[in-house]
Amino acid sequence: MLKIRPSRLCGYFALTSLLVIFLIAVGYNTELLQDTRLLPSVTAAVILCGVTITWRDIRWRAKRESRTASALIITFIARGIIGWLGKRQRNRLEADTLDVRRVQEETLLKRLHKTANTDYGRQYDFKSIKDCETFRQHHPITVYENYRDLVEQVAAGESRLLIAEKPHLLVMTSGISGKCCMLPRMKDTNTDLFLQGVAVCLDTIKRSFPASEVLQRTTGFYYDSNSGCSETGIPIRSNISILASSCSTLLHHLLSIYTTPAPALQVRNKRDALYLHLLFALRDSALGALESDFASEIFDAFSSLQERWQELVEDVELGRVSPQLDLEHGTRKTLEGLLRPDPERAAHLRAEFEKGFLGIAPRLWPRLSLILAVDSGSDQIHGELLRQHYCEGVPFYSPVYAAAEGLIGVNVCPEKEPRQYLLCPRSMFCEFVPEASLEEEQPPTLTMEQVQQGQCYELVVTNASGLFRYRIGDVLRITAFHNQCPVVEFQYRRGQMLNVRGERISEAMFLGSLKRAVSQWPGAELLDYCCVESSILGQASGGSDPHYQVFLELRGVRNLTEEQRYKLDHCLQEHSAVYKSFRFKGSIGPMRVQLVGRGAFLELRSSLSSLPPATFKMQRVLRSKECADFLLRRTIS
Repeated sequence: MLKIRPSRLCGYFALTSLLVIFLIAVGYNTELLQDTRLLPSVTAAVILCGVTITWRDIRWRAKRESRTASALIITFIARGIIGWLGKRQRNRLEADTLDVRRVQEETLLKRLHKTANTDYGRQYDFKSIKDCETFRQHHPITVYENYRDLVEQVAAGESRLLIAEKPHLLVMTSGISGKCCMLPRMKDTNTDLFLQGVAVCLDTIKRSFPASEVLQRTTGFYYDSNSGCSETGIPIRSNISILASSCSTLLHHLLSIYTTPAPALQVRNKRDALYLHLLFALRDSALGALESDFASEIFDAFSSLQERWQELVEDVELGRVSPQLDLEHGTRKTLEGLLRPDPERAAHLRAEFEKGFLGIAPRLWPRLSLILAVDSGSDQIHGELLRQHYCEGVPFYSPVYAAAEGLIGVNVCPEKEPRQYLLCPRSMFCEFVPEASLEEEQPPTLTMEQVQQGQCYELVVTNASGLFRYRIGDVLRITAFHNQCPVVEFQYRRGQMLNVRGERISEAMFLGSLKRAVSQWPGAELLDYCCVESSILGQASGGSDPHYQVFLELRGVRNLTEEQRYKLDHCLQEHSAVYKSFRFKGSIGPMRVQLVGRGAFLELRSSLSSLPPATFKMQRVLRSKECADFLLRRTIS
C-alpha cells in the first residue's frame, strides 16, 4: 500500500487547492480554458512543479525566512502556473505581431458584434460592419463628452444602452487632464489586462531577471481604492492597480506572495497604510521585490521611510504596531497578532539607517532583485531619483502601458531607456491621429500598419467597455516595429499642455528644459515639480501678463537667486521658438519659480488620495486652483 507522509500530503493538498483557485480566477469569461484540450497540459505542468519540491528544501527555507511551509508551496506552484501561462501568452503575442492587420480587424469585429444589439450599436448599425474601413467611415471620432450621459445612465441601471451586459466596475480616472471621468469596465477588460499584460510581463521578468525566480516575497505598495457603489450596486473604483484589477480573485488567495497581510490592505488612510506596508517589509530580511503602479508611489514610500524609520525600527524591535496609527481596534489586534519582537533585525536596521539613505534598499534587503513600477511619462523623475539614491544598483522594470480604458502595450525589452512598449493588437482596436492634426475635431487617422517610425500620434481606441474611436489624449512616438507591430514611447498628455497664448508647451519639452536648468544650479537635485497657468491662480499669480507659475521641490538648496530662476525661463526659450517669440514680444510674462518645503508634494498626494477616487496621480500641469493654493501655502522661497 502506498504511504504518503502527512507533510507531503499537505503539499499536494495545497497544490490541488491552488489549481482550483487558478481555474476559477482566470478561467471565467476567457478563451484560455474554453478549449478543454488545455486542461491536461495545465494539470501536468502543475503536478510537475509539485513533484520537484522536496520537503527538506521547504522546511529549510521556511525556517530561514520565518514562513509556513504551505505558504512556500503555494508561492512555488503559483509561480509555476503563471510561468506556464506567461510563456503561452508571449508566444501568442509574437504570432499576432506577424499579421497585425488581421488581428486588429478580428479584435474590432469582436467588439462590434458584442454590442451590436445595444441602442448604441443599432444607432451605428454595427451588424452591417464587416471590416475596419467601413467602421472608420461610419463612426465619428469621439471624446468623453460623447459618452458622459450614456455612462451615467449605465451607472443608474440602464441595460443594453451602450454595452451588452452590466459593467464589472465603474472606474474613476485620475482627472490628470481636467475633470474626472467615470468609465465602465467589463470583465473582458480585466481578462485582457491579466492574460495579455500581466502574464506576458511575468514571462519577461523570468527571461530578463532570473534572480527574481526564487520563493521570496514581494512588497506591493497598493491601497484600498474602494469608492463605494453606484445606486444599482456597481462597484466604483479609482483607476486601480493593473495587477489587482485584472486578477483580484487570484491575489486574494495568493497573499502569501506579499509581505503585507490582508487586514492592512483595508486601511483607508494612505499614510497609515503606507506605514504598515513598510513595517511588514522591514521585518522580512529576504525580501525579493518592490512593486507598485507608479515609481512615484515607491519614491513616496522611501521618503516616508526616511522620515519615520526610528518609529518603524522600534515597532520591529517590540513586535507591535505604532500607537500613533489611527486603526480600528479589530484591525490593530489582528495585525499585532502577526508580529513578534525581533531585536536582532531591529539592531541591523538601525545600523543601516544610521549610515544614511544612499543605496538603502539593497542594504536593508540584500536579496532585493527587482523594482516593478511604471517609471515613464510623469513618473520619469521619480524613477531616476530612486535609481540614483534610495535603490542604487537594483534593476527596474516598467512593465505595462495601460489606462482606465484598458491595456495598451507591454514592455518586452526592460533594458531599453527611455521606456518603450509593444502595442497589444488583441486588446483594443487602435488608430493614430498625426501630431499635425491634433487640434482638428474629426482628424484623419492611421491604423497600426500605416504609422511611420519616428513620427508622433495621438492614440484613438475602440475597447471592450463601450468606447468607440475614443481619443484618450496620449501622444506617442513610434520608436520601432516588432515584426509588423509598432513599439511606442509615451510623449505627453494632450490635456497637459502649457498654453497661455497658443504656444502649446508639452510636458516632455518643459521637463527637458527644467532638468537642464537644474543641472546648472550648484548642489540642486530635482525631487518634484508642477506648473500652473497664471489664469488658474487669479490675483494670487502675482503678475499681470499671462505667465507660468512653477513649483519646485529641490534637495541641496533652500533658495535660488533671481538669475537662477530666470535660467529656467531661458532654457525653455531655447527649447521652444514659439515661447521665445511670445516672451520677446511681451505677450507672455516672465516665469515665476517658487520653492516649496520638503514633503509638500507627498503631502498633496496623500491628502488627495485619501478622498475618492483613492488613487491620485500627480498632475504636472495643475488645473485645480485648490491644488495650486495648497502649494502656494507651502512655498518657502
